[in-house]
Amino acid sequence: MDRRRFLTAASSLPLVSALPASAFAQDRQFTPTPGRWRTFEVVTRLEIAEPVGATQAWVPIPSVTTDWQQSQDTHWTGNAQEAAIATGPWGARMVHARFAEGEKSPWIEVTSRMRSQDRRHDWAGTMRASTADRAALGQYLKSTELMPTDGIVGQTARDIVGNRRTDVEKVRALFDWVVANTYREPNVRGCGVGDIKAMLETGNMGGKCGDINALFVGLSRAVGVPARDVYGIRVARSAFGYRELGAGSPDVSKAQHCRAEVWLDGHGWVAMDPADVGKVMRLETADWIKDARHPVVAPVNAALFGGWEGNWMAYNVAHDVPLPGSRGAKLGFFMYPQAETRGERIDSLDPDTFRYRITAREISA
Repeated sequence: MDRRRFLTAASSLPLVSALPASAFAQDRQFTPTPGRWRTFEVVTRLEIAEPVGATQAWVPIPSVTTDWQQSQDTHWTGNAQEAAIATGPWGARMVHARFAEGEKSPWIEVTSRMRSQDRRHDWAGTMRASTADRAALGQYLKSTELMPTDGIVGQTARDIVGNRRTDVEKVRALFDWVVANTYREPNVRGCGVGDIKAMLETGNMGGKCGDINALFVGLSRAVGVPARDVYGIRVARSAFGYRELGAGSPDVSKAQHCRAEVWLDGHGWVAMDPADVGKVMRLETADWIKDARHPVVAPVNAALFGGWEGNWMAYNVAHDVPLPGSRGAKLGFFMYPQAETRGERIDSLDPDTFRYRITAREISA
């Protein structure tokens, strides 16, 4: 493969000794530990400016119930003519609201509750029996519109894993390669697009979680490891003092974040998040850290291979999502509120035409 496309191998990182001495000033820990459930309430209020004709909106709600999240009740208020919970592909749930054509100020407020806990996989522990419907796992090996598994994606994945035999070894190599070869690009809108083929073809490896974790998922699928993106939002500060790994305030309108999981026989679904490693490297300190072995980054790099902190709410694992009642294009992923008026999709990242505020608070037991 062309060197420009393959970029660098994970093993070619610069020596830690090359970093300035000031970089070692902070002694950090990042040790998510399961066992303590927390309850959060998340409220999404959206308003549509200058509606014309039929107007409708779709608000994602938590659709994931696992051993690390329990999605609970959802209710809403507003001036919609009708509203109901709808279910899309991959089990993605949403509140779908339709407004009267004469409504001048459409708005809806959706409130959801969920419980979450930290995740940490015990790699050294006794292998446990893990069962899954093979047909169900098959969907997590498929290509999507933005995440193909053939062509340059498949070739890159095979080059990375080389002669590694076990799925754990393959995933470790892919995770390390993604951390070493991608970087957080703050100027990307939202969470990125997730066009992994374009990333590899152009050699432009900068992006956000929707790009970087999608690349990890696509590469994993390309070598036969079931994998999926998990789309959600940060709901609280990090308990370990990492500014970039938590919500900075109760207003989480811009705190969307997707994570990843891989299915490993004998382990089940295992948490992954190479994108957040890159975020810490780029933004946690005043300097852009280029080495995952840096003492600020190393605890995060270790923990996010097999775990994540429970200060985050998952919406869904959906790709290529058609919005019910819409004639517009499918969404590559569904993590932001959506709306249409004038028969056209509104840019969900344009605050002038589509205003929404998402707030989160922890509820004491």
